[in-house]
Amino acid sequence: MRYAVHKPHPKRGGSHFDNENPEWTAADVANARPASEVLPEIFSAKIAQEMLKPRGRPRSEHLKERINIRLSHEVIEHFKSAGEGWQTRIDAALRQYITEHPGR
Repeated sequence: MRYAVHKPHPKRGGSHFDNENPEWTAADVANARPASEVLPEIFSAKIAQEMLKPRGRPRSEHLKERINIRLSHEVIEHFKSAGEGWQTRIDAALRQYITEHPGR
């Protein structure tokens, strides 16, 4: 493997070249393989599958739409006073209004 020439960091000074983790060359990038191919060769299939599983909250079937809305100070304070999730509670209150007032 050919090591790339490393320039010193302009703000930190000195060389931060890491022989154990050298900067990639164009050939390194061209020879790279996706983690989905490499991990099963290194770990068991089960562990590789777990490592490749997407993180975070799963995507909802019904995505919410981001909007801007102006609400009175009292409404915001009421919902925020119960802690985190206040926007979800406003959404629930509006959904309840819709079910109680159909056809409007």
